[in-house]
Amino acid sequence: MTLQHKGITVFYTDEGQGNPVVFLHGFLENSTMWQAFIPELTKKNRVICIDLLGHGKTECLGYIHTMELMAEVVEAVLNQLKITKSTLIGHSMGGYVALAFAEKNPKNLKGLCLMNSTSLPDTEEKKRNRDRAIIAVKQNYKTFVRIAVNNLFRPKNRIVFADKIKDVVNEALKTPLQGIVAALEGMKIRKDRQHLLQSPTFKKMMIISKKDPALDYKTLIAQAKNTDVKKVEFPDGHMSHIENQDDFLIEIMHFIENI
Repeated sequence: MTLQHKGITVFYTDEGQGNPVVFLHGFLENSTMWQAFIPELTKKNRVICIDLLGHGKTECLGYIHTMELMAEVVEAVLNQLKITKSTLIGHSMGGYVALAFAEKNPKNLKGLCLMNSTSLPDTEEKKRNRDRAIIAVKQNYKTFVRIAVNNLFRPKNRIVFADKIKDVVNEALKTPLQGIVAALEGMKIRKDRQHLLQSPTFKKMMIISKKDPALDYKTLIAQAKNTDVKKVEFPDGHMSHIENQDDFLIEIMHFIENI
């Protein structure tokens, strides 16, 4: 399904009936990353998967896609579907977008799951790495995408999931250069939203991977300290939906059912 938003086309899927659950993909991903889970999840839930700005079939909107701008897309989709309360599950960048949405619309949330994501802003080092990534992708788009995707998996899993990684790379290569740069610029300037983990208005869960190459395990654990955030720990990398697929589905279903 599509909608027109600020002069661009936004793509999303809407399947099943019941409690609305919105899935937000990460950087270089799109709504197809959730396909394996839809048959099970739609048995009891209404599942909405959105292509964020400059990813999948959703067009770009300017040079910088801030997390707030992406959250407005989520808002527009939910408004079109006349959904007032939902649960948001965001992978990596999708988590940053979910937090931006939560900050603006706390009363519209039943639950928020940060999947291999963080409430903290980029460190100065990470910001420099984003700038390097922008230069790299402009110089050699395909090489950048392949390396970026591989680097999200735990090293030993790069062989185990070689075929799945090829599929992820093929989907990532559909992301336009402008979409990649705009997302990198947007992630680089995102706000600190750690305070939202203290919010009493919605349930919260963090899926944390011990060998995540993109996020520091100890920093993630520290964020959840002295909060009512449910912590789920996996042994592998940044791509829990692939590296820990079965356990991921079980945890997500428990989270949704207990809201």
